[in-house]
Amino acid sequence: MILADKITEERKKNGWSQEELAEKLGVSRQAVSKWESAGTIPDLQRVLQLAELFGVSTDYLLRDEVVQEEVSVYISEPSEENKPIRRVSMEEANRFLDMKRKGAPTIANATAMCILSPVLLIILGTMAEDHVFHITEGLAAGVGCIFLFGMIAAAVFLFITCGIRESHMEHLEKENFETEYGVSGMVREKSRFYEPIFTRGIAIGVVLCILSVLPLIVAGAMEAPDYICGAFVALLLLLIAVGVNRMIRVSIVKSSYDTLLQEGEFSKEEKRVKGKLDAFSGAYWCLITAIYLGWSFWTMRWDFTWIIWPVAGVLFAALSGIMRFVVGEKE
Repeated sequence: MILADKITEERKKNGWSQEELAEKLGVSRQAVSKWESAGTIPDLQRVLQLAELFGVSTDYLLRDEVVQEEVSVYISEPSEENKPIRRVSMEEANRFLDMKRKGAPTIANATAMCILSPVLLIILGTMAEDHVFHITEGLAAGVGCIFLFGMIAAAVFLFITCGIRESHMEHLEKENFETEYGVSGMVREKSRFYEPIFTRGIAIGVVLCILSVLPLIVAGAMEAPDYICGAFVALLLLLIAVGVNRMIRVSIVKSSYDTLLQEGEFSKEEKRVKGKLDAFSGAYWCLITAIYLGWSFWTMRWDFTWIIWPVAGVLFAALSGIMRFVVGEKE
C-alpha cells in the first residue's frame, strides 16, 4: 500500500472529506486530491502533520507494505510463486511511453505499405488489358511484382527492427508488475490528456475506411474502362491505408498507457488469456497471408483478392471471442 492509498484510507476512517482534511492541514482541497491520486507527494512537514492527525507513525505512512491479499495470491497460485514481481520506476515508465510514441509511426507506416503493395500491379495490369501506353502484360506483371515484394520486404524490415528495438520492454505487456509511487498518477494524467486525440484518430480512420468504397461505386456508375477501374481500386487501397495508418498510430500510444495502468486488454486477467491465444494468432495470420499470396498469384486477380483481409479480420475477431470464452471457462 502506497502513501496515496494510506492517506485516503486514514481520512475515510476518521470520516473526513477532502475539504475537511485540507482545512486541518492548511492546504487546498486540490492538494489533498493530488496526494490521494498519487499526482504529487506531500513534503516532509505535511507528512508529519498527517501522522499526527491520523494518530499513526510516519514510518507507517512512508513505508510500502505487502498487502495480505497479494500474499494469498501467491499461496493460491504455486506456479507464480517463483516469479519475482517487477517494479516499474518513473524513469522506466517514461522510457516505455517514449519508445511506444516513437515506434507507432513505424508500425503504422509498415502496415500501410503492406496494404499499398499491390497498387502498381493493379494499375499496370488493367492498363495492359486496355493496351494503354502499349504496356504489355509481361511488363505489367514484372514491374508490379517487383514493387509488391519490395514494399512487403521493406515493411517486414520495419516490423522486425521495431520489434527488436522494443523487445527489452515486452515484459510489461506480458507479465504482471507493480509501479513505484507516483507512476500510476502520472500515466493516468497523460492518458486522460490523450483520450480526445485517440477518439479523433479512431473516428478519422473508420470514416476513411467507410469512404474507401466510394471510388468503386463511382467507377461502376460511370461504366469506366478497366484501367480507370484499376485506378479507382488503387484509390480505395490508398484511403484504407491512410485510415488504418491513423488508427494504428493512436492505438499504439493509447495501449502504452493501458499497459502501465494494467487496464483493458493489458489487465492481469487478460494477460493470462492472451498468453494462451498468442500461438493461435500467429498461426492464423501466417495462414491468411499464405492463402492471399497463393490465391492472388494463381488467379492474378490482385484487384479482387484484397477482399480476403477484411474478411479475415472479421473472422479473426469472431474466432478470438470464441477461444477467449473457452479459455475463460476452463480457468
